[in-house]
Formats: sequence, structure tokens, C-alpha cells
Amino acid sequence: MSAAGHDHDHAAGASRGRLAIALALTSTVLVAEVVTGLLTGSLALLADAGHMLTDAAGLIIALTAAHLSTLPATDRSTWGMRRAEVIGAALQAGMLAVVGVVVGVRAIGDLIGPGQIEAEGMLVMGVIGLAANVISMLVLAGGRGENLNVRAAFLEVVGDALGSVGVITAAVVVALTGWTRADALASLLIVVLIVPRAAALLRAAGRVLMDFTPEDLDLSEVRRHILRVDHVENVHDLHAWTVSSGMPVLMAHVVVRDECLADGHTAVILEALRTCAAEHFPVRITHTTFQLEPASQRRREAVDCR
Repeated sequence: MSAAGHDHDHAAGASRGRLAIALALTSTVLVAEVVTGLLTGSLALLADAGHMLTDAAGLIIALTAAHLSTLPATDRSTWGMRRAEVIGAALQAGMLAVVGVVVGVRAIGDLIGPGQIEAEGMLVMGVIGLAANVISMLVLAGGRGENLNVRAAFLEVVGDALGSVGVITAAVVVALTGWTRADALASLLIVVLIVPRAAALLRAAGRVLMDFTPEDLDLSEVRRHILRVDHVENVHDLHAWTVSSGMPVLMAHVVVRDECLADGHTAVILEALRTCAAEHFPVRITHTTFQLEPASQRRREAVDCR
């Protein structure tokens, strides 16, 4: 196994461990929040439980995707199952959006006609939920830069923590003032936290799934750098995309002087192109494919196309 493959497997194993711990904590608090929410009549608590339900489902998806992404490449799946982590992140974002809409509609209804709420039980459960979320955040924080999958899970837990703060705040307001609409307002706060995160995750996952150029990579700048390499006359069919988090890929047809293909300059040119892709841009690209073409062939193709 290559060093890169070993590093990938090690990182994937660490990610699965973090996700498993977060899932255990989330599932425990989820059950407790549902029971307490039903007993106290708190919509904010049930809303947070609904959010945690999507988190639990999302963490299961994330664990599955983390496992699939480690499967080896085959002749039918030449990149393995690396895209699974991106698909998992997109599914998590979709669930977040659905929960946001459902909770938002219910919260508006409760603002119009609020019900009875037992603030004490709501407060206790909010504190327990916040503690569990903080622990999950600390567990996932170290891996959030590894891939989009763990980043999605981390952002969901952050949203849960903020939602728990909303539940605690609403419980204090209800206990001190008796103003039960604070519960519905806390629910709307959770919705405000959910929807932008869902949109951001969907956008990030969509860019990868649609094979967009990596966001921090300026392809016109890449083209200019390639044209500055000695003996390069032109570049065409330049493409850059992301297979999975941390794996950008670039390919290009590079037109060089005819004599370079005859006097052994190709190795030097290819090394210069690979070094350029790996070192000169904000996105470090180590997976590259450069096809060198003689200038005379390019000129013949241009004539034939007229």
C-alpha cells in the first residue's frame, strides 16, 4: 500500500471513531429530549429533538460513507467509493432543510396559539443536551478539516448546541415571565440556524457532484502558469474537478514545440507541469494528467476543422 493510501485509511479510521462517539451521544440525548418534550409540552425541545434526529440519521449516513470511501478502486470504479462522503453530506443537508421547514411551520402556529409548557423539565433537558453537544463538538473538531462528511456532521452538532442554548433561554423566559411564546421563538431561532447551514452544505456538495472547478482554484491562472513553462506553446481541454474532499484533479492537453518530443525534453516539461500544479496555487493538485502534443499536429487539426 502506498504512503498516501495508508494516510487515507488512517484518516478515515479516525473519522469513523469520532463519528461513532458523536452518534452514541446524539442518540442518547435524542431519546431523552423526545420523552421530556412530550411530558413538558415544549415545541422548542421537540424541535431540537427533530434536529437531533436528523443529526443521528446524518451521523449514520456519515459513518456509512466513511466506510465506503475506504473501499479500494476497481476496474469498474476507478476512484473507489470516495464520492460516498460527498453524497452523505448532501443527504444530511437535505434532511436539515426538511426539518427546518416543518419546525418553522409549527412554530408560526404556536406563536398564534401557544400551549402550556413545563419550563423546569425543559430547562433540565436543555442543559443536558447542551453538555452532550459540546462533548460531540470537541470530538469532531479535530476531524472537521478532513472531509466534507465530517464537516457536515460537525456543523450539525454546532447547530444542535446553539439550539440547546435556545431551549434553555426559552425555558428561563417561560419560568420567569410565563410568556410561553418564547418557546415558539426559540424554535424559529433553530430554524434560522438550520436553513443557511443546509444551503451551504448542499452548495458545497453540489459543486463536487457536478464536477465544478475547485472553489479556490482560478483556472485562468492555471492556464497562464502552464503557458509560462519552457517550450509550451498552447494548452487546451483544461479541466479541474474534485473527486472527494482533499482530492482535486487536473487534466490538460499541452502543445509543445515539435523538437521537444524528439530530443528528450518531455520528461523535463512534464515534471515542470506537475510541480506547477502541486505548488503554485491555493489548491494543491497532485493528481494530474498532461497529454503532450506536437505543435505541428495542433496546426493540422486546426486546418482540418476549417
